[in-house]
Amino acid sequence: MITLVRRATALCLLGAALAACGTDQAPEAPRPAPSAPSAAPSKAAPPPTLAPGPAGLTPVFEHGPRARGKTVALTFDADMTADQGPRAAAGERFDNPRLIEALRELKVPATVFMTGRWAEEYPDAARSLGRDPRFEIANHSYSHYAYTDDCYGLPSVSRERMRADVERAYTAFRKAGVANAMPYFRFPGGCYDRAALEELTATGVTAVQWDVVSGDAFATDADAVARQVLDGVRPGSVVVLHCTRSAAPVTERAVRTIVPELRSRGYRFVKVSELIGAGNGRA
Repeated sequence: MITLVRRATALCLLGAALAACGTDQAPEAPRPAPSAPSAAPSKAAPPPTLAPGPAGLTPVFEHGPRARGKTVALTFDADMTADQGPRAAAGERFDNPRLIEALRELKVPATVFMTGRWAEEYPDAARSLGRDPRFEIANHSYSHYAYTDDCYGLPSVSRERMRADVERAYTAFRKAGVANAMPYFRFPGGCYDRAALEELTATGVTAVQWDVVSGDAFATDADAVARQVLDGVRPGSVVVLHCTRSAAPVTERAVRTIVPELRSRGYRFVKVSELIGAGNGRA
């Protein structure tokens, strides 16, 4: 399940539209905070991670075991780029309270891949998610700028600033009140290469991709999103969805279809940490 390729092949439609948000790089980060693993409680077992890949590269996780029960992880990207503050101030909503409310109502555990800029804009929401045992918070970078030069038109982070961008997000989470963010990282746009994997090795994160693309970014047909997910899910699947109201307006309605249907098929919803632990023989 560790895949080291030049480029991730999964599509992430959200990245293309975010290119219009600006082309400047993220502001220079302060001195990096401690890396992700230190965020785990000292008295608890550390969250499961994958062993480093060949040559010690950051490992990449795409899905859990196919033959260890019908489990599926719904993951939600809480995207906000470093330069979207003016748009938020003008009233654009990058959060989605009704989606989170639906997940709680349906009793669905989930992993939220959050950008540091999102946590700064919505600290109360970030703190609420971070304190709810049904959810786990993972890292989606501070800036939501790409870690490769050509990623659906997103502006990019220079190689020498990649680690600082990741660790700046963890700092933003702690300032918002998220005490125990997970040592998992999702590349903006899903784009990475060997250089990016090399730069993040020191952070200790496991990169988390997906094997089911929901197609919810900028979708207007909730039923079509639900069908795409339902057609793609297999045991151990990781589904990528979005927790950004303006960019993914039908996700909540799609989730209200996806969850009961998958349960009727015998699936159990889990967080990414459980899938990784199962692959490691820890669950």
